[in-house]
Amino acid sequence: MQLLHIDSAITGDQSVSRQLTAQTVAAWVAAHPGTQVQHLDLAASVVPHLGADALGFRTGQAAATEAQRQENALSEALVSQFLAADVVVIGAPLYNFTIPTQLKAWIDRVAQAGRTFTYTEQGPKGLAGGKTVIVALTRGGVYSASDAGRAMEHQETYLQTVLGFFGITDVRFVRAEGVAMGPEPKAQALAAAESEIRKQTAQAANQSAVAQAA
Repeated sequence: MQLLHIDSAITGDQSVSRQLTAQTVAAWVAAHPGTQVQHLDLAASVVPHLGADALGFRTGQAAATEAQRQENALSEALVSQFLAADVVVIGAPLYNFTIPTQLKAWIDRVAQAGRTFTYTEQGPKGLAGGKTVIVALTRGGVYSASDAGRAMEHQETYLQTVLGFFGITDVRFVRAEGVAMGPEPKAQALAAAESEIRKQTAQAANQSAVAQAA
């Protein structure tokens, strides 16, 4: 089993999402021996945002310059790494009501027609199904407890949408909210998240897809 561990927080050792992804990966490996792990740190190895030279996979045009060849090679490496993973663990802190720009840049690279999705006469169809994705969400405030908070949050909702667009049905969220509201709320949030990690990593991979197939 191949596990891809993705971190996107820019705060280094102070990052709560990095703490939670590390715990998630360790718990998964302990529960599923033999899992092989690759780590992609999007803050340390920054994925450039899409520009004119990086649009080859969207336009179908062959690379004509060295810059275009390098961009195409990066996009291919990232989508191939993602497709090869059976399990993906993503750290996604809430920055300005959404995901970090580093994580969005990675998503833009792997969102490739013909690789992770396609369009049919019936509409879009995901091509990256059969994976389990566990997302560690961290938030300084509490957004899930009110309609107003949920309306402001474009982190979990966005990731649920884009991963579903890729055809992934087994998406599991671990949430730590209120981590900037003081020591006690942070401790409570981390304890709840750690409990959820144990629960989510104990399950076998691809449970939603298995249930649907049955």
